[in-house]
Amino acid sequence: MSTDVPGIGTWLPIQAVSEQLGVPTATIRSWERRYGLFKTARTGGGHRRYSPGDVAALQLMRDEVNKGRRPADAAVVVRDADDTEEPYRSLVAAFLRVTQTLDARQLDSLLDHSRDRLGIDSTISNVILPAMRQLGLAWQTGTYDIGQEHVISQATRGWLKKILFLGPVPWRPHSIVLCCGPGERHTIGLEAMEVLLSQRGWRCHMLGADTPPAALTSTLDRTAAIAVILVSHIGKNRETGVAVLRAAERMSIELFYAGNAFLTRTARDGVPGTYLGEDLLEAVNVVAAVTTSAQSP
Repeated sequence: MSTDVPGIGTWLPIQAVSEQLGVPTATIRSWERRYGLFKTARTGGGHRRYSPGDVAALQLMRDEVNKGRRPADAAVVVRDADDTEEPYRSLVAAFLRVTQTLDARQLDSLLDHSRDRLGIDSTISNVILPAMRQLGLAWQTGTYDIGQEHVISQATRGWLKKILFLGPVPWRPHSIVLCCGPGERHTIGLEAMEVLLSQRGWRCHMLGADTPPAALTSTLDRTAAIAVILVSHIGKNRETGVAVLRAAERMSIELFYAGNAFLTRTARDGVPGTYLGEDLLEAVNVVAAVTTSAQSP
């Protein structure tokens, strides 16, 4: 990475990255020095500056360490993710460029092109979700404003809805209910999972954001649902999300949960159901395996 970076003022100093990720600056410097995950850009005065990609790598490193990996092993995961994402970087970069023009039609066309080239699974897991993560980080740090975040999120959700409606007619005998826990309003990951499950034959009932226990149980009463998937990202919403799962637990169906609120092992203690992890395609495969087994005589 060049130290002469145009627009470096829009990149983050180490203190801002530390506060955003909750990782001490000394730890960030140690990871950079010991594991060489990236070559940090510098200002003319020699101060570190971190790009959105650098921040994403540090976030992955933090999450892997929080899950119990040794830092050296976590660094391997980060480097492997970097190598895996290489073929998709041009599409992610194109996605992020659209955030400057706010052209929803252009984004729809770009995602169609990605689908035709890579398939639906890879477009969702390797283009949409990485781009949305970078957009979220940029919004948190003030690089993007709320208007950009809303326009691009709506356009992305529109594309996912289009793919859902153009997809195959469900052929499995039971359905799956998807919801975000109380207080949770970010639904793109959940909507992406709905598309992937629908492509695999499941009928899905999307309750979406901010679902209270009563809304879930009434939906289960009215459907032939065999499973519930709940997502919660905000730590303070964890307990209310667990309350939703406990309400569904009494109905003897399969329970699944995911999101940053359950990232650590401690946060998953006593939570009913199966934790789906952070890899969307792997999560869909887990849901498919468990629910298919549950349907068998």
